[in-house]
Amino acid sequence: MGKLLVVALLGIAAALLAERLLAFRNRLNASREVAPVSLPNCRLIKGIETGSEDIDILPNGLAFISSGLKYPGLKSFAPDKPGEIFLMDLNEDNPRAVELRISRGFDLASFNPHGISTYVDRDDTVYLFVVNHPHQKSTVELFKFVEDDNSLVHLKTIRHDLLTSVNDIVAMGPDSFYATNDHYFSDFIFMFLEMFLGLNWSNVVYYSPKEVKEVASGFYSANGINISPDRKYIYIADVLDHNVYVMEKHADWSLTHVKTLQLDTLVDNLSIDPHTGDIWAGCHPNGMKLFYYDPENLPASEVLRIQNILSEEPVVTRVYSDNGSVLQGSSVASIYEGKLLIGTVFHRALYCDL
Repeated sequence: MGKLLVVALLGIAAALLAERLLAFRNRLNASREVAPVSLPNCRLIKGIETGSEDIDILPNGLAFISSGLKYPGLKSFAPDKPGEIFLMDLNEDNPRAVELRISRGFDLASFNPHGISTYVDRDDTVYLFVVNHPHQKSTVELFKFVEDDNSLVHLKTIRHDLLTSVNDIVAMGPDSFYATNDHYFSDFIFMFLEMFLGLNWSNVVYYSPKEVKEVASGFYSANGINISPDRKYIYIADVLDHNVYVMEKHADWSLTHVKTLQLDTLVDNLSIDPHTGDIWAGCHPNGMKLFYYDPENLPASEVLRIQNILSEEPVVTRVYSDNGSVLQGSSVASIYEGKLLIGTVFHRALYCDL
């Protein structure tokens, strides 16, 4: 009887493990391949070689780009090189990426930038919020942009017990923001178990100097976050659940769920067309290739345009896709004046005509 019980328990454990493995592969879209969709006049941006994970474009066409992310479990082509913030002026005929100088006193050696967001104050001061992972922790760095000498003045470092595993951020004021925590845990082993077991413990936090609180929860991995042009709705990408959540923003900064748009890809960062309200999403068609990097089977890239997300029938268009031969692991796509700038987690950046 004892041996029978051991065999039964082993059988149950094996069945549960197989079920979890299958579910994990499904969340990563492990079998998905995409047909190529090309755009005219595309060129790789010189000087960006180790990622362009997030992009935020000011109304005047200045684009901020975070580069050099080192993230647990993901490839890095320069693991010992500090991260950087680049600037591109998209009004130029052939815009180039210029590294922004960061003021003295800031710890550049451990700079590991992730999501970014800009806020333009009433006096036209430009603030740049940067999610940072020094020594694999999570902080938010607040900078002031000085255009005259292409520099960032570091104003302060924000830490909080609710900002545990920050992925992306959207600024609400000169010192307030919403942020996504892509995992409940910050230790890599526990992060992996959280994904493997399918725990929906990820959340969204509102931060201001006066108040910090959880405003949304129940995500498998809350990733990109942004706001509608009328500032009434917050959009949240759940990368492991393949969808975009629409949340209504209230006067007390709380959020309520409006709808969920289900997609067939791993949605990373979200950018908004300020004129049309369209959502542009950098996506990973096959997350298995992203997490288990193989130079013979490269992670693909995919860009989606989502129109009329608040309607009963949003229109989703695949604008660009590549098998990794040109661009690996797309994470963001932002538009300006008929041009599309596509960033990646750890690879290059691509600039195309639409």
